[in-house]
Amino acid sequence: MDPYQYVALRCVPRPDREEFVNVGVVLYCPAQRFLGAAWRLDEARLTAFAPELDLEAVRSALVAVDLLCSGEAQSGHGVGTRATAYGIRELADDQSSRFGLVTAPRSTVLQPGPVHGGMTVDPASNLRRLLDHLVP
Repeated sequence: MDPYQYVALRCVPRPDREEFVNVGVVLYCPAQRFLGAAWRLDEARLTAFAPELDLEAVRSALVAVDLLCSGEAQSGHGVGTRATAYGIRELADDQSSRFGLVTAPRSTVLQPGPVHGGMTVDPASNLRRLLDHLVP
């Protein structure tokens, strides 16, 4: 069994109200070199929850998470840099840094929940199980 971390992705139509609906899950298992996302949009539920919500924007954000997890988001853009207290540093493009990008707090329509952990022998099946458990 290997340790993993996961985060639920929340659709937050109005960040100022802090109301949300879970729409996806991202699971990271470093020992098995697994970083994957799974999501589903219940359009009827989301429209009832927030009639003004742009469903295409939510779908686009979730596709961006898929691309980030697969390593395709940076394809053709090279490795980035960032400023630190110690100067300019090149960003690593690995699963750990990508999971960090997914879990970083933000005030947008798609937000990560808290990071949780567990143990698994099959991260892909755990991802599907978490999706079924956390996303109605």
